[in-house]
Amino acid sequence: MTSAGRFAPSPSGELHVGNLRTAILAWLFAQSTGRRFLMRVEDLDRARAGAEAGQLRDLAAVGVTWDGGVVRQTDREPLYREAIERLRAAGLTYECFCTRREIQDAPSAPHAPQGAYPGTCRSLTDGEREAKRAVRPAATRLRSTVAEATVRDLLHGSFTGVVDDFVLRRNDGVNAYNLAVVVDDAAQGVDQVVRGDDLLPSTPRQAYLASLLGLPAPEYAHVPLVVNRDGARLAKRDGAVTLADLALAGVSAPEVRDTLLASLGLPAGPLEHAVPSFDPALLPREPWVWPGMAGAGA
Repeated sequence: MTSAGRFAPSPSGELHVGNLRTAILAWLFAQSTGRRFLMRVEDLDRARAGAEAGQLRDLAAVGVTWDGGVVRQTDREPLYREAIERLRAAGLTYECFCTRREIQDAPSAPHAPQGAYPGTCRSLTDGEREAKRAVRPAATRLRSTVAEATVRDLLHGSFTGVVDDFVLRRNDGVNAYNLAVVVDDAAQGVDQVVRGDDLLPSTPRQAYLASLLGLPAPEYAHVPLVVNRDGARLAKRDGAVTLADLALAGVSAPEVRDTLLASLGLPAGPLEHAVPSFDPALLPREPWVWPGMAGAGA
């Protein structure tokens, strides 16, 4: 299987210019290294009617193309089930009955981030599990054998993060992101993952899970986010930040594309023209402040 990069949006709403900038970067990374570029819709639990079609339309409007058809996570349940079964057979899973509030209120291990799972259900007896099953369904957690893991990132260098007993399948039967993304990347031959740096803290968990499943960890590049003038992550409340809203203000998709390319120090025009100039070593390392665009009221 030839190597690949990918973009994997969740169809929960319209893409904003920050999402489009990350997609362009993922595309440029793949194109500049001779990789295929794949599109995967991560629709396990946040799909909104019509969002997927709109997102794909916007990506095409700024010049992002992909190889083959669009893959959807909701079509891949057998792969996730098989991965969890392999971990269960190896003694690396357990049932968890904790609510989010119970996890938040429980004392966590020293140096663990807020919300890291403290292991409450890790050592329940058979009788205790049976009693709890009568009250609420169980989530499936990984029984981690490490406290932290280290990954190498093209932009951030070596990064070490906490690995707790994270959820593999929620108690409503929905497979968790950290499981699905690992299984999907390996199954699709994705060996280059370019995404927003807000996802860097979860990456050691994913790399560790890949190692347990005997899967290769991809090459990572976590890119800076787009923020508003207050330094907060960009959102629709920040004005015209989607292609649809910008179009209403008279700003075309090619103009948005060129503004995003300029923010990366790359030439305007079709994305193909930017490939020869693309060098990860020259990419900005700080968040980019969305300046708004003429006529857009931002």
